[in-house]
Amino acid sequence: MLDDQVADAGLDALIQRGDLDGLIRMIDDRCSTHDWAGVLRVRDDSRRAVETGRQLWPAATLAEYRLALLADPEYVATVLDESDGLSGRFTIGPLTEVAAQHHSWGDLVEHLDRGPRAAFVAHERAIRGEPIETVDLVQVLDIPTTLQTWEPAYALATYADGGAEFPMPDLPDDWSHVTTVAGAEVLDDEVDLAVRQLVEPWLTESNGRAESICVVGDVGDALGGLGVRRARACELEPSEAIAWMAWAGANGGAHGRRRGAAAGRFGAWWLLAALGDLLDDWPLDSDELATLAGDLTWFRWNAHEPGIGWSLQLAITDPSEGVAWAITASDQR
Repeated sequence: MLDDQVADAGLDALIQRGDLDGLIRMIDDRCSTHDWAGVLRVRDDSRRAVETGRQLWPAATLAEYRLALLADPEYVATVLDESDGLSGRFTIGPLTEVAAQHHSWGDLVEHLDRGPRAAFVAHERAIRGEPIETVDLVQVLDIPTTLQTWEPAYALATYADGGAEFPMPDLPDDWSHVTTVAGAEVLDDEVDLAVRQLVEPWLTESNGRAESICVVGDVGDALGGLGVRRARACELEPSEAIAWMAWAGANGGAHGRRRGAAAGRFGAWWLLAALGDLLDDWPLDSDELATLAGDLTWFRWNAHEPGIGWSLQLAITDPSEGVAWAITASDQR
């Protein structure tokens, strides 16, 4: 832990007054001069103030976020300390993802504890294209850190001083009408649970809903099994579908907590394995998943409704088995 036991009269006065606006201005000023030790003191003192009834946690959260985003590596490591169960609890993105935006793995690795947070940082940096050398890391995701040749360029969050953007991947929109048919034979599988796990924050922390079905037949039969009467669809490349699933798994929906690109990528792999009935064989050889993704036919679909909020609407067919899935998950503000 970096030594923060120095006199800081200006900070002490703001804490005593419970001056949240003043603390935020202080964070801005200290960030502008790269006074990371001073920003860390704001975080720590604002946290301790809660014990005396002063509700200054927004200042603590902002200071922590700015340190992860902008500070020198040793200060980034401080807010990613494995022993600190409070870090990142209320920030606009997981600190492992925030830190990975501007800091390379090479710069951070010597400062980080070898725990789960370090492993997530390594995955986040790999998603951003940095080659990650083999290191002794906790296996928190059971998928390769290095991106595979069949994977897409994942949609990445962009964090800034006062906010963030979480863009969707680009998807085709050359729609074609789909005739839906109800009454197809419904099959049991593990896809519905995998979908719910993928978008869990939408369901448990927000107002979202999710449903999926597996049937004997094609896309029209699967959508009919969901009760869709009027639909349109356009075909996706496997990489486009995987990128969309990963985006959904990374996000928290309207009100849930964002989990980050690394978690989203894992969720996409897990859902893909569920489609192939391969979860009992996890962890999987990546080439096996690549073959599975290429053997399936992927579609984006909707019921002619406008796109509002967060959504994942996939239809998938397995021509060799004569089965199809329809997936819908959504959350609105």
